[in-house]
Amino acid sequence: MAQRFGGRYSPQGSEPDAGRRPAASPPPPDWHRHGPARAAGRANAAFLFPIPFAIAAFAGDPTHMALKLAAVAALVVAAWLTREGLRAETAYDARKVARRPAIPRKIFGSLATGLGLALGGWSPGGGLNDPMLFAILGALLHFLAFGPDPLRDKGLDGLDSFQTDRVARAVDEAERHLSDMTETIRRLGDRRLAERMAAFQRNVRDMFSAVESDPRNLTAARRYLGVYLLGARDATARFAELYARNRDPAVLADYAGLLDDLDRNFTARTETLRAGDRTALDIEVEVLRERLAREGVRPEG
Repeated sequence: MAQRFGGRYSPQGSEPDAGRRPAASPPPPDWHRHGPARAAGRANAAFLFPIPFAIAAFAGDPTHMALKLAAVAALVVAAWLTREGLRAETAYDARKVARRPAIPRKIFGSLATGLGLALGGWSPGGGLNDPMLFAILGALLHFLAFGPDPLRDKGLDGLDSFQTDRVARAVDEAERHLSDMTETIRRLGDRRLAERMAAFQRNVRDMFSAVESDPRNLTAARRYLGVYLLGARDATARFAELYARNRDPAVLADYAGLLDDLDRNFTARTETLRAGDRTALDIEVEVLRERLAREGVRPEG
C-alpha cells in the first residue's frame, strides 16, 4: 500500500517519522544555478525593443512602414534566438560531457540585432553611414551583453564518440520526459507539489551526471532513463488529470508516495553507479516495477 507522504511538501507540512526517512545522501548538483540562466531576464526584455519601431511604422509612407516592420521582425527573431541560445548554453554548462550547440544562436542573435537596428535607422534617400553604425553598435552591445555560444565540445577528450553520442541521446530523451512532468505539474498551480517535483528531478539529474562522467554506466542506467522515466511521466499525466477534478488528498498522497519510491530507487542506482558496481539492483528494480504497475504502467522488457 502506498505510504502517505508527510514531508515538508505535503499539505500538512509535517516531517515524516524518523524511522521512515531514508538515509541522507549528499545533495545532488543543482542544474539551475548557471550564469546563462541569470541572463534570461534580459533576453525576455529584448522582446520589448521592437515596440518603438512598430509604433513608428505607421507614421510614414509605405516604404518607411516596410523598413520599420522589417526591423521589428529582425529584432523579434534576435530576441528569440538569444533566449534559445541561453537555454542551450545552460544545458551545456550543466553537463560534464556535452557537444557544442549545433547552431550558434546567440551569435546569430547578435547579427539579427545589428540588422534590425540598421533597418530601423535607415531612411529612403539617406546615406548608409548611420545604418552601418547602428548595425555595428547593436551587434557589439548584444555580444557583450550575452556573450558567445559554446564553441567547443566539453569533456570528450579521450572518450569514444559512439559511447558519448549514445549517452547524449539517452539524456536528451530523459530530459524531455522531465520537461513534460514539470509542465504537467506547473499547470496544477500547486507550489509545494512543484517543489517536490523539482527535488525529484534533481536526483534524476544526479544520475545523468554519473552516466555522463562514465558512459559505460549507460547500460546499467538505461532502464531508469527510459522505461521508468517514461512510466513516471505517464503516471504524472494521469495524476494531474484526476487531481485537477477535486483536489482529492488521497490522490495526492498516492502520487507523492510514487515520487518517494522513485527518489529512493534513483538515488540507490546513482550511488551504485558512482561506486562502480555493475550488478543490477534487482530488489529495487522489482519494487519499482510493481509500483509502476499499480499506477497502470507496465514496462516492456
